[in-house]
Amino acid sequence: MMPEACPYRLLCRSTSLLASRPWLRVLWLLLVGSSPLSLGTQPQSSLKIEGDITLGGLFPVHSRGPAGVPCGEIKREKGIHRLEAMLYALDQINSDPDLLPNITLGARILDTCSRDTYALEQSLTFVQALIQKDNSGVRCSNGEPPIIPKPERVVGVIGASGSSVSIMVANVLRLFAIPQISYASTAPELSDNSRYEFFSRVVPPDSYQAQAMLDIVKAMGWNYVSTLASEGNYGESGVDAFVQISREAGGLCIAQSIKIPREPRRGEFDKIIKRLMETSNARGVIIFANEDDIKRVLQAAKKANLTGHFLFVGSDSWGAKSSPIEDQEEVAEGAVTILPKRASIDGFDQYFTSRSLENNRRNIWFAEFWEDDFKCKLTRPGIKYDPDRRKCTSEERISRDSQYEQEGKVQFVIDAVYAMAHALHSMHMDLCPGSMGVCEKMDPVEGRMLLQYIRSVNFNGSAGTAVMFNENGDAPGRYDIFQYQISNVSNPGYRVIGQWTNHLRLNLEEMQWSGGDRKIPESVCSFPCEPGERKKMVKGVPCCWHCELCDGYQFLLDEFSCDMCPFDMRPLKNRTGCRPTPIIKLEWSSPWAIIPVFLAILGILATTGVIATFVRFNDTPIVRASGRELSYVLLTGIFLIYLITFFMIAEPSAGVCTIRRLLLGLGMCISYSAMLTKTNRIYRIFEQGKKSVTPPKFISPTSQLIITFILILVQLLGVFIWFGVVPPHTTIDYDELKPPNPEFARGILKCDMSDLSLILCLSYSIVLMITCTVYAIKSRGVPETFNEAKPIGFTMYTTCIIWLAFVPIFFGTAQSTEKVGNSRMSPVFCSPTSS
Repeated sequence: MMPEACPYRLLCRSTSLLASRPWLRVLWLLLVGSSPLSLGTQPQSSLKIEGDITLGGLFPVHSRGPAGVPCGEIKREKGIHRLEAMLYALDQINSDPDLLPNITLGARILDTCSRDTYALEQSLTFVQALIQKDNSGVRCSNGEPPIIPKPERVVGVIGASGSSVSIMVANVLRLFAIPQISYASTAPELSDNSRYEFFSRVVPPDSYQAQAMLDIVKAMGWNYVSTLASEGNYGESGVDAFVQISREAGGLCIAQSIKIPREPRRGEFDKIIKRLMETSNARGVIIFANEDDIKRVLQAAKKANLTGHFLFVGSDSWGAKSSPIEDQEEVAEGAVTILPKRASIDGFDQYFTSRSLENNRRNIWFAEFWEDDFKCKLTRPGIKYDPDRRKCTSEERISRDSQYEQEGKVQFVIDAVYAMAHALHSMHMDLCPGSMGVCEKMDPVEGRMLLQYIRSVNFNGSAGTAVMFNENGDAPGRYDIFQYQISNVSNPGYRVIGQWTNHLRLNLEEMQWSGGDRKIPESVCSFPCEPGERKKMVKGVPCCWHCELCDGYQFLLDEFSCDMCPFDMRPLKNRTGCRPTPIIKLEWSSPWAIIPVFLAILGILATTGVIATFVRFNDTPIVRASGRELSYVLLTGIFLIYLITFFMIAEPSAGVCTIRRLLLGLGMCISYSAMLTKTNRIYRIFEQGKKSVTPPKFISPTSQLIITFILILVQLLGVFIWFGVVPPHTTIDYDELKPPNPEFARGILKCDMSDLSLILCLSYSIVLMITCTVYAIKSRGVPETFNEAKPIGFTMYTTCIIWLAFVPIFFGTAQSTEKVGNSRMSPVFCSPTSS
């Protein structure tokens, strides 16, 4: 078989030379650094630190490059600072005699360039040692097998930063059972242990963050917000978690959910601001976006002259960073942001500020960072610089001000490295008890077993807080809440206003908004209804409604419905409840009482005068000729008719109601009984006179009185039967005075006498009147010398006409006759039956 032509050609040709010169073999291995098989895939720029156990590291040292270029400019906070944090943690662990004693941790650190596809290519470096390669058919030209250096084996990976990068890398690392601990990826999707079983993180997932943001929104009294997310796993997953949690909790509506494209076109952010203004009441904007997108959103809002309108609630990608709000401070004023709870690591501060070009040659990107940080240039071949840039000097030192921002998550990088170290330490204690260094059972390190040890770690991290993982590899949710304040603040910037650890603690008094206003702005679809107004919900939008006033006699039963007040009550002025309807009665001071009383007094005086005259001249021929007995009865009836006026006006009570029933028909019954007896007597006398000279029976005064009293007893009998069936009592009529405006509603205190009972009470008197009228008509032909017949006839004719007019008028206008109470009452409406 012909020797296989392969990438090992150079190595094969040098076999004998390398065998004869061992120093040259060592030099070759140092130059190559790994298996020749990996030369085509291993990136040319990776940071390598030798150690007994090697950890992988993924950091966005550079930003995403323009189209066609994988990497862009250097990233200080998220890149260099975090990378140096891992190096610092490795130094601390390797110098710690109690943690992994006699074992040195090494590292292979790669640059993801903030791009998931590029990071995937780079991460293949971590798995190349696990790929089984068949080299049996490979031979050198002299027939000897080639010398293939063993590639380094990465037992675990620290990173990545962005959630989209971590998701991409986790899919590869899972295939080769390499545990991964992220220091910044917070997408809820990564909590799916069935898909990302080897993924863990020392930062809480966005599902916790979404719950914290929801609690903040509710604490500020908002119920109508929009969401804004950068396209990708972090932004979209964060917003999805927020929307899902808000839907389950209720009480919050999403006006719009807008996605920022991964590659936004020109004018895209101006369109986003216009869309947000379509629901201008939703001033609160929940934003899960990267720094660049946040900055461009703020720029577009400023360009649209909407400074102070939008109230941003930013996720940890905004945190307490100054870069997204640079030159946009006024637009960002009042923004509430959230950041996993962290602390400044003093040891790292001292370490990083002591880094220089001379003592930090292991970081291959440090020189580029130095140039960017100090705006200077180093002499390097193939690099062109601005000729106006000054030359870097070795005397320059990193100042604390330019060191790193607190949101750089340095703490979490250190905690991630320590979590891996503690897991390896526990694994070494169990598998290699008493062994110095790595024993055979840990060579190689079994990834699935290491994952179990990672999930079991529990120690105090660099900030003094516990580092642990749940069954999904997530860290506990602990957040600091910030607000960006610039007005009336001696030191403008981000200010801590609360914390969230499973529940919210927010200091609303410390919050400050655009222009220094302390009042929390509103972000609601509909403002609260006024008292007495019910909510009419907008279909499909539970936070939006129209306010409708409860009308008529309705009151607000609950926020969504009105109900009628009880019959004896009317609504309060603000219609939040009901109040008793005022009770009125006819007062003596009312004009409707004064006039009848005045006329009644005149009538009583006149009647009393006539009676007195009759009594004085009782035995005179004139009085005797007039039929004095019936005249007294007639005058008594007239007197009672005038007298009942006072009882009709008096305040109703059981006694007053009894007298009303008794006297109402009795006066007329007495009068008409006397008139009927008299006309009947006249009629019978003259009719009998036409037939014979014998006088008719029962025409004596005694007989006339007996007949009259019999007729009166019929009325009294009916009244007493009425007393037995329905005892006299008072009632309050709420229906008679119930106008459209409930403010004028009144209950009328009256005797329990319906219109029908009133007519029945008077019906007997009407029968007597009609009968009397009939006899008056029959008696119209009596001799002219009998002067009583014609006046009686005239009186009865007039009375009939009055009654014929009164009955239809009474029933036709009983519910609309206007009455006036006393001067302390508003005008009311009532029936004549109330007087």
